[in-house]
Amino acid sequence: MTLSTTASSDASPDSDQATGDVLVLPVAWRSGLPFAWLGSASILAGGVVAAVSRPTGFEQGPWVAAFLVLVAGVAQLSLGVGQAAMASASPTPLVVIAELALWNLGCVLTIVGTLAAAPVLTTIGGVAVIAALVVFLWSVLTNGSAGGWLRIGYLTVLWFVLASTPVGLLLAWLRHS
Repeated sequence: MTLSTTASSDASPDSDQATGDVLVLPVAWRSGLPFAWLGSASILAGGVVAAVSRPTGFEQGPWVAAFLVLVAGVAQLSLGVGQAAMASASPTPLVVIAELALWNLGCVLTIVGTLAAAPVLTTIGGVAVIAALVVFLWSVLTNGSAGGWLRIGYLTVLWFVLASTPVGLLLAWLRHS
């Protein structure tokens, strides 16, 4: 199957078309694809870490696996694809790059800081994730047209991650001081 995007006004999220083996998506949804790929890869990586943790004695494996699946994976998918689904127009490439870079750098630094027992790295990672959340929120508030349950769900995920980040940072400092 080939994935294609279109700027056609009749291609809305509710009326995606399949033509032969080409799936035609609204052009605004293109901005969600990198989040879908990276989020899915993170979920798969989390599964691998979970599978090898016990046999290898990887003590922090369960935490790393959970972080990869829930934060780097599910939250990234929810925020990136949710933003694309609600967009009245595609976010600019600069916005998408900023979100991807801040989110994934934040996730990598959080994991590295945890494994290296370096709460300063974990904190820098947390700040990057918070910065990404601010960009996601700004983008949806200025460019999102969808309301209702989609918007409520999106904002719930965003605020949950935002509220849990300082808690995780506090735990990192307590654990490594």
